[in-house]
Amino acid sequence: TVVAGGNGAGNSNNQLNQPFSVYYDSVSNYLYITNTGGQAVIRWSPGAASGMFVAGTVGVSGSGSTNLNGPTHLTVDTYGNLYNSSGITIAGNGTAGSYSTQINGPRGFAFDSQMNLYVSDMNNNRVQKFMKL
Repeated sequence: TVVAGGNGAGNSNNQLNQPFSVYYDSVSNYLYITNTGGQAVIRWSPGAASGMFVAGTVGVSGSGSTNLNGPTHLTVDTYGNLYNSSGITIAGNGTAGSYSTQINGPRGFAFDSQMNLYVSDMNNNRVQKFMKL
């Protein structure tokens, strides 16, 4: 059963463009989908005819706080905050590298029960922990 997309590849709110990762929020019954080719994250009720873009500028890649660049993974914390590899910087210093304040190729995110953030740092072959402030 198709529950999101299915209308060909594209950047309209009834299409997906290279969906990469999905997060299901059981409280709101929404799917959050990284629309990698569309440079955005879309929120979709399973089975609905369309979704709503919630992060990124659809079809525009970039590194500013309103743009995403090939988003792949996402997670949502217990407070409903959406986390992706672009947007407001909460981990790293915004420059790719191997120092302790840098990440190079973030792919996966997770939170522990104290809301500390764990980031898979693909190009540095490590997982980094960032303490909750």
